[in-house]
Amino acid sequence: MKNRVSRKASSFTESVIREMTRQAALYGAINLSQGYPDFPAPQDIKRAAIEAIEADINQYAITWGAKRFRDAIAAKTKWHLGLDIDPEREIVVTCGSTEAMFAAMMAVIDPGEEVIVFEPYYENYGPDAILSDAVPRYVTLQPPDWKFDPEELRSAFNEKTKAIIINTPHNPTGKVFTREELRFIADLCIEHDVLALTDEIYEHIWYPDPSRGCEHVAMATLDGMRERTVTINSLSKTYSVTGWRVGFAIAAPDLIQGIRQVHDFLTVGAAAPLQEAGVYALSLALSYYEKLQQDYQKRRDYLLGVLEEVGFKCYKPDGAYYIMTGIADFGFEDDVKFTEHLIREIGVAVVPGSSFYRRPDSGAQQVRFCFCKRDETLKAAAERLQKLR
Repeated sequence: MKNRVSRKASSFTESVIREMTRQAALYGAINLSQGYPDFPAPQDIKRAAIEAIEADINQYAITWGAKRFRDAIAAKTKWHLGLDIDPEREIVVTCGSTEAMFAAMMAVIDPGEEVIVFEPYYENYGPDAILSDAVPRYVTLQPPDWKFDPEELRSAFNEKTKAIIINTPHNPTGKVFTREELRFIADLCIEHDVLALTDEIYEHIWYPDPSRGCEHVAMATLDGMRERTVTINSLSKTYSVTGWRVGFAIAAPDLIQGIRQVHDFLTVGAAAPLQEAGVYALSLALSYYEKLQQDYQKRRDYLLGVLEEVGFKCYKPDGAYYIMTGIADFGFEDDVKFTEHLIREIGVAVVPGSSFYRRPDSGAQQVRFCFCKRDETLKAAAERLQKLR
């Protein structure tokens, strides 16, 4: 019998992160694995979606995004990043940032061309490379500060390099790439005529720290990068609506045209009433983002204290809502065994670190916690984690 499943589909597994959510449900564990809030989305944003449905905005939007939503994306990009974006030619709305990244890779990469990926990496990037026929080249981010070796990165660029994926703030480590690091990457992109595919879904979730000089810098704002950057984002994290699956990509017209063509036949379009609600969400005042940042910083600091108290080696995140931890002091064979113990015996679900690396042994003594949860959830998890002491 012929193989009925393609080599591509057989070359990667189902999401480890989403499997941890299923395991949490199976064993009644508190889910600190998958990165979605367990608290309600803002009431006014939900009301905007309800009103859109009631106003009969329920049929297909324009394939590349409803005009009002694209206009809202352009307006927010102007005040937030200082970039003038043409909503008619430089934006495509997608089914989440996940589709935006995949459609971008499908649109710009030909078989055999290389894409540079920093590891540890968000687990979707590996399958994205396989499905788009890209050859991934990995550059390591080294703890505790998750810095890259400039010479290792320089050596990864060659005549076959088509793009580099940059996720900042970074999942899973919480690293926020510095302006100097991004400038170094930008100069290599310009020198080698390489595109930057930037996943900036956590752009508003970072933690000011004068001693560390933390700030979110968008690659497209750097000199020479406006025309060679695909900026990918979503409503999901900033507005606590991960289930809406409304994302977007911003890029130069020729790049957007290619992404639109892939998107058109991949998903047709994102949900029309939720795009209309996005118009409202993107109009929120600066105070909304300041409070979001403050609330997540409190959650981060609380969970950091708990994890350090019970014996984890923590890598303090500058952004996003994850904490990567070292587990060597607990004496388990590897992260998978430890994660199983944590879920089944302790009652807390996390993600094994090996799922973020191409070689499992690189993350065999790491696990990732997420803290986008209610205070009650984090306190309940803290009580259970005391059993590790």
